[in-house]
Amino acid sequence: MKSLSLRALVALSVLLGACQRPEEPVPPQKLLPKPDFARLLMELHLTESRIDAAHLSRDSSVALFEQVKDSLLQSHHTNDSTFRQTYRYYSVHGKDLQEVYDAVIDSLNLRGVRLRGKSAKPAEPRSEPEHLL
Repeated sequence: MKSLSLRALVALSVLLGACQRPEEPVPPQKLLPKPDFARLLMELHLTESRIDAAHLSRDSSVALFEQVKDSLLQSHHTNDSTFRQTYRYYSVHGKDLQEVYDAVIDSLNLRGVRLRGKSAKPAEPRSEPEHLL
């Protein structure tokens, strides 16, 4: 009797465990490669930051972001549907999404270093034309 109830318990736990797992999504037909997706995400995050810094009303910010986002998607030869499907696919694959965002963070950090490097350099002294001296 114990072995029968133990078998039933194991079978039930396996069955319930299988029901709780999300189905493995099939890659979308137009899946953006990780490097392209990371570049696009970086540009979207920078755009969002710039719009936020403009201190526009919420409605204006959202409208402007959507307009710029559509333009960015077009420049990356994609559309909102492909972007969403790609994001959904990579988010289900946590390791893949982590790799994408690691690339985004690295790119943003490098960009920050370059910008700080440019602003940290002293300005070159201007040589005034002799007739102005």
